[in-house]
Amino acid sequence: MMQDLGAPPFSAETFRRRAAIDRGPHEDFDYGDHRFNPGHPRVAGPRQLRDAAVLIPVVDHGPEASVILTKRADKLTSHSGQVAFPGGRIDPTDVSPEAAALREAEEEIGLDAGHVEIIGRMPDYVSGSGYRIAPVLSIVRPGFTLSINEHEVDAAFEVPLRFLMDPANHAQNSREFDKRVWVYYDMPYGGQRIWGVTAGIIRTLYERLYL
Repeated sequence: MMQDLGAPPFSAETFRRRAAIDRGPHEDFDYGDHRFNPGHPRVAGPRQLRDAAVLIPVVDHGPEASVILTKRADKLTSHSGQVAFPGGRIDPTDVSPEAAALREAEEEIGLDAGHVEIIGRMPDYVSGSGYRIAPVLSIVRPGFTLSINEHEVDAAFEVPLRFLMDPANHAQNSREFDKRVWVYYDMPYGGQRIWGVTAGIIRTLYERLYL
């Protein structure tokens, strides 16, 4: 049950306050696709993981915040056409996951870091594709303009935080992968399909901050 923090429950201010609540060291938590698929050969056993970071950009629209998501370009060789948070691999020149997330957001959708306030980070999320993803929490000040990098992204759009934090919208679906059932979250919204790792991170966000 959501705690009353003195602000509208799905405002950026409440998001900020929830992110600030101490829930213990990140290393005490184990999040990723393996939570929904224990024993699946794709996630079983030790793996060499590649480090990545994504920005969770919560736009301050007063009482009803929204979250910026992207649709990856159809011409990309991996995860083409999928809905994602702005983000990507952490480069050796990035001083932190936060720096990587901000850099990627600017490269992909032209989101100026001057409009972004970093307020925290979620525990790492391990994807079935072999990435250790650092979800960086942020609040975006209105008045920004976006410039889509057509080589990486086909579109950027906003989804109400209220919708994403409603467990009634967190459907679980499955498909066959490596001759085994693979379970994932699916959150269709406004003609866009939010699923897979992105939906898994959203579900984690709900469990950590809003459950």
